[in-house]
Amino acid sequence: MNKQKKIYAIGIITSLSLLTTACNDSWLEPKPLSFYTPENTYVDADGMYSAIVACERNMRHEYAAEYAPILTEIFTSDVAVHGKTDESGSLVDFDNYMLPTQVLSNAKNKLGWYWDEGFKGIKYANIVLSRIDNGKYKDEAERNAVLGAAYFQRAYRYYKLTHQFGDVPFLDAEITSPKLDFYSHDRWSILEQLQEDLEFAYQWVNDEVDRGKTSKSACGVLLMKVCMCLGDFDRAIEVGKEIVAKHPLMTERFTTNKTKPSTNLMHDLHSVEAKMDMSNTEGLMYVVSYPETEGSEKMFTMRNALPYWAKGAAIKTPDGKTGTAITPHKDDKYSEIDNDYNVGRGIGVLRPTNYYQYEIWTEKEKNDLRGPFNHESWRRMEDLYYNESSLKNKGSEWYGKHLVRPTGISVSDSVRCWYMWPHYKLFVPDPEVTQDFKGGKSPWYIYRSAEVYLLMGECYYWKNDAANAAAMLNVVRQRAGADPLTASDINIGEILAERARELYYEENRHVELVRISYIFAKTGKPCEVFNGHVYKLDNFSGPGGTGANVKEKGYNFWYDWVITHNNFFRDNVTIAYGTYRISVHHVLWPVPNSAITTNTMGVINQNIGYPGAENNITPLKIGEEAPVK
Repeated sequence: MNKQKKIYAIGIITSLSLLTTACNDSWLEPKPLSFYTPENTYVDADGMYSAIVACERNMRHEYAAEYAPILTEIFTSDVAVHGKTDESGSLVDFDNYMLPTQVLSNAKNKLGWYWDEGFKGIKYANIVLSRIDNGKYKDEAERNAVLGAAYFQRAYRYYKLTHQFGDVPFLDAEITSPKLDFYSHDRWSILEQLQEDLEFAYQWVNDEVDRGKTSKSACGVLLMKVCMCLGDFDRAIEVGKEIVAKHPLMTERFTTNKTKPSTNLMHDLHSVEAKMDMSNTEGLMYVVSYPETEGSEKMFTMRNALPYWAKGAAIKTPDGKTGTAITPHKDDKYSEIDNDYNVGRGIGVLRPTNYYQYEIWTEKEKNDLRGPFNHESWRRMEDLYYNESSLKNKGSEWYGKHLVRPTGISVSDSVRCWYMWPHYKLFVPDPEVTQDFKGGKSPWYIYRSAEVYLLMGECYYWKNDAANAAAMLNVVRQRAGADPLTASDINIGEILAERARELYYEENRHVELVRISYIFAKTGKPCEVFNGHVYKLDNFSGPGGTGANVKEKGYNFWYDWVITHNNFFRDNVTIAYGTYRISVHHVLWPVPNSAITTNTMGVINQNIGYPGAENNITPLKIGEEAPVK
């Protein structure tokens, strides 16, 4: 085991000592898991970092395993939807299933996971923030680096929570006794606190760290996003320039993948090898899951995001026979017609929209390595083969031939079983299995320099500097082989299209759409893609009340954008277990009903449009005292 993997493994073990006692039966309940105590753990930098390791470890859970939480972030956006059409009660019909009592953490949705895991990460970070001066350090720089890493981890959770759930309780210290009097805090006040904390972190956290550790540049990316939320675009650009100066894009082929046939630079960049290669200058923050390392988790990207093509799906030969199988005829195992081995076995949970598959790939992207015009990078159903062994045994003419789209395929089957996908990003080979390839262990990017360029481009857009906005986007486009944009091409739609091209299955797409929605409402900038419409903060989630499932445009950018570009929600596509529907107030997710009802001595607000919002009070600002009940 190399040094980097050994450190990570030790961190997992050490993290078992992190939890302290607090309130019973609540979303903040810590459970003691070992004989370690805070008094003998949090005594120096290593002890403090053990709590931060728990935060860093838990970041991985968002991307790993079947039904990974990141899927919920993506299918509450414009680029994809929940496509597992044989599952009732999933996030297809938001009007009926995105409710305070349906904030779950299971295969149907992970809304509740983000709430629970957000506050769990905040709890770990606050242990360090509350105990920082109990430890001994070799110098002030070491102390401040620890403190900055904890600030980042808390801010990382609050950045998401304030864009998923809006006003949420702000916890600024470790909770060491039962507490049932939480109050919601104003999201703007929280973001202002995050900016202050992240400025400190960006100053003191080191940049030369092991994979999976909190880095200075990661602090800088999150600082950029928070600055953008608050309208401080100049500071965001300043930080972005500093980051990319130290972390240039990878523009030449690297790792052993460069010798493999039918691959390109995008395969290199998103390979397991690239994410472990310390010469990779582009990666700024990773979650780590190493092949052949105990305690790592499998990414299951192929399982989650590829079509359901295996035996039992709606893939028939033109003469009506079952066409595909996980395992082909024994003579053809691991050959070119072994679909399982060559692309992986999907179940169609994450189904891309027409917007992601077709609309964003124009003549300007004809040579784009990230897009479907490049057959090395993307796969189509027509690239797979009829390989059911009985076809060969019976001498079928179709065995070994490419798939042909079935005539008369049902809507539900076409949703789940027939679409394109970015193979270069989702193909994560698994050396630990011999069949049923679902996606193996791999580090995963949280932040890359490519996103920093896109953020700077967006900042210039908000500053009405289209020429510089185009220049920033073109750095990323040039690396991919796309034609350059001009100033006249720049609008928020082009910026979002470039994010989709570059960051699919990486970014929190819903969070970033909501961030942009709030910026439109806060700045009052006319939205050129919607005829110059000006959004406002005072009706951001719509009118609420008994008619909460409002379908009218003009309240927030998220709804207008998603209903325009997500063909499933726009066209109310109907499948076996429901109709794809969203409403204006779904821009923010419902606060879990259990968090509100068990908080008997305080008030946690519900978001407008959901049952319970009628009991809201004015949220606190950071530093304000809770009202006396």
